Amino acid sequence: MTWRADDINTNRFGNLLRHWRHARRLSQLQLALQSNISARHVSFLESGRSCPSRDMVSLLGNMLDLPLEERNALHVAAGFVPPYGGHRQAIDSAPYVRQALDFILNQQEPYPAIVIDGHWDIKMRNSASSTMFAPFRRSYEMEERINHNAMHSVFHPRGLRPFITNWDEFASEMLQILNREVAMGSRVSAQLLSEILAYPGVSLHSKPAVQSITSPVLTMRLQKDDMRLSFFSTFTTFAMPADAALQQLKVECFYPADEHTAQIARKSANQ
Repeated sequence: MTWRADDINTNRFGNLLRHWRHARRLSQLQLALQSNISARHVSFLESGRSCPSRDMVSLLGNMLDLPLEERNALHVAAGFVPPYGGHRQAIDSAPYVRQALDFILNQQEPYPAIVIDGHWDIKMRNSASSTMFAPFRRSYEMEERINHNAMHSVFHPRGLRPFITNWDEFASEMLQILNREVAMGSRVSAQLLSEILAYPGVSLHSKPAVQSITSPVLTMRLQKDDMRLSFFSTFTTFAMPADAALQQLKVECFYPADEHTAQIARKSANQ
């Protein structure tokens, strides 16, 4: 996210503080008690009659449990430099972070794994991901700017969507993941969600087809010609990031949901 000089004003800070207090369903008194300050001071901060110190901004961001990107925004609105980085190239900013991600990707072989940033852009992938998903990706007819975005790939009518045989069920769960990120306060996810909902046949209110429960995890079932794959996945995130971009980073590891898919994965790895 890019910060601009004209974003820096106390009124904007007060508006942001009020917005997040309402979003967390707190009264001024409740926020004051949690922060060990007076309700009068909270009122003055929201109205712009008082200017917050850097420590006060940090305290309120912590009490409101804001994502690091929104704590950055709160600092900028108060006239301070954002303390939590937020560069999308954060993967390359610390070699040991890159090494950890490489380790996870390599350990996942012969099954696919990808690294996704806060915009759901795929930043890294292992060999299995490149090999096993290649037949589907070769059929994409998407704009270049979204070709490597995981969410757009799933929902675009000419992306992965035509090959997902349990589309209604899978799409509904993917929308819920994105909607939860929006509820947590991610403006990036809010923008992405609005773009996804613009695709035909995509709605937060649509209900997936009722299916009998045969597995404790939702699978993504793919088919193209005679090729059939079935995966379930896990997300891995950094436990205590001090950078907004790293907080949003996640590693998605795919696991075969049947022996047929496992055999294809092992065969692909040996070729």
